[in-house]
Amino acid sequence: MKDFSISPLSMLRSLIKHRHLAVSLIKREVIGRYRGSVLGTLWSFFNPLLMLLIYTFVFSVVFQARWKGGSGSKTEFAMVLFSGLLVFNVFSECLNRAPTLVLMNVNYVKKVVFPLEILPLVSQGAAVFHGLVSFVVWFVFYVTFFGLPPITAWLFPLIILPLMFLVLGLGWFLASLGVYLRDVSQFVGLLVTALMFLSPIFYPVSALPQEYRSLMELNPMTPVIEQVRGVLISGQLPDWHAFGLQFAGSLLIAWLGFSWFQMTRKGFADVL
Repeated sequence: MKDFSISPLSMLRSLIKHRHLAVSLIKREVIGRYRGSVLGTLWSFFNPLLMLLIYTFVFSVVFQARWKGGSGSKTEFAMVLFSGLLVFNVFSECLNRAPTLVLMNVNYVKKVVFPLEILPLVSQGAAVFHGLVSFVVWFVFYVTFFGLPPITAWLFPLIILPLMFLVLGLGWFLASLGVYLRDVSQFVGLLVTALMFLSPIFYPVSALPQEYRSLMELNPMTPVIEQVRGVLISGQLPDWHAFGLQFAGSLLIAWLGFSWFQMTRKGFADVL
């Protein structure tokens, strides 16, 4: 039986070597999701737009919520809220799909030449595509009501880089675990829903009592969402020390997830 390398270099080599295959599969998945619908890929634009309007109405009109430290306008609340949601939605889409990635691609398991390790990358690529569409929606609304975003907005791709490696590592781990434990997908769904309300999406960390803020910082989404808001809306430079720690930690999790996937993939064919 073939041995699969678990070294960090093998992880990087695999991602680079199979990048063209991954891009092709991402395109197929994005197009296939809307195949047969009248509007096609335009749904990827209308979905975030609809969610922006719904969340804004519920929280700023029904619950009369206002962003602490802001101007108090509903439009500002919508922009702040959506900037957090567009990041979290990438995270949630990847994690929700991860436990079934191998299960939904059994035909690839039987093919020795197919690099199964790119399946989480393909899922992440599709999620990033929808995240970019959501960002375009956010940008258009921001420019319409407030003018151009601060110059620090150019740092947005850099700020979410640690999140990309974190999601990739968790994707590898959950994709493998989901083959052996079918209940994982149910647990992950509940966990992601809980994380949405336990992340500073609908409120800033500063709105919490002091004794709960340390618990909020344990959430891996907290620093990402806070720094994304900082560069997109407040014009603040990120805390580079904290960013460096996040990036190093996400690389470690990516490698651990890759190692777990490589060590357990030998049994996929027997289980499936």
